[in-house]
Amino acid sequence: MPYQLEEINHKIHQDPSAFLAECDAHYQQRINEAVDRILERMRESPIVLLSGPSGSGKTTTALKLEQELERRGVNTHTISMDNYFKTLNRKTAPHTPEGDVDYESPLLLDMDLLDDTFTKLSRGEWVVVPKFEFARQMRNDSRGTLLKLEPNEIAIFEGIHALNDDIAGRHPEATTLYISARSNILEGEALRFKGTWMRIARRAVRDYNFRGTDLVETLSMWYNVRRGEKRYISPFKGRAKVVIDSSLRYEVPVFANYAGPLRRALEEVSPENERYRELHDLVNAFSYFEPVDPKLIAGDSLLREFIGGGDYHY
Repeated sequence: MPYQLEEINHKIHQDPSAFLAECDAHYQQRINEAVDRILERMRESPIVLLSGPSGSGKTTTALKLEQELERRGVNTHTISMDNYFKTLNRKTAPHTPEGDVDYESPLLLDMDLLDDTFTKLSRGEWVVVPKFEFARQMRNDSRGTLLKLEPNEIAIFEGIHALNDDIAGRHPEATTLYISARSNILEGEALRFKGTWMRIARRAVRDYNFRGTDLVETLSMWYNVRRGEKRYISPFKGRAKVVIDSSLRYEVPVFANYAGPLRRALEEVSPENERYRELHDLVNAFSYFEPVDPKLIAGDSLLREFIGGGDYHY
């Protein structure tokens, strides 16, 4: 369901702290409903697969699911599927039409190891969860972590390809979740901000703050990210037993504080980029919103995954 710009700006002007708390409570309700479904299916499988495109908030959502499950007495282990990447071999890795390594491709994952891991965990057997070293682009199994699920325990595996045929398709008994920022913002009937724009704003700010990625690089590669989503992620979202909208009504007003750096970065993005016009529309759209001071955001907000200063350890 879309949000209305007038309501957002009115509530920010009236009482921003109360508005932020209201939005966070709505998101927690979505978490609670997802946990209800996970617990209903615990007898079917102790495996939860959480998928969603880049910038959807998978990591924080997985931690919030874990927190709520443990509050209800279920011991939970959250595992990033990034650790199941194969050691990168640039010669044999899949490539984009432009000749670059296709980092969005599921073929970079060790599907057989994931399959074996899910099977053994479901049987109550020990597995080794590997560790992928991004700096060296290699998997280090010797630094892996031993894991075994007891009868009242759950493992949440989160990653962009979790619903892929070669992952969830091999384990239809698993509880499957799909998450994305899905709500547009309208002014009457006029579109002012797309849900997909929330995700690129999240990713751009996160990469700039924490991953040492230049804003120009993030904005320039968004075309390939979106191409990968349409090819590798979106076709499988129908497999999800639970769909979570991770959008927050206050996030665009928060990201409006970063409009200046984003606008300057866009000056260096090539007009030949497939998303050039859309990126400019995105940055210009921040002018419709009453800005919110990031200091007002709660420590456990999903948005802290992207702007920092939160309670969770990623």
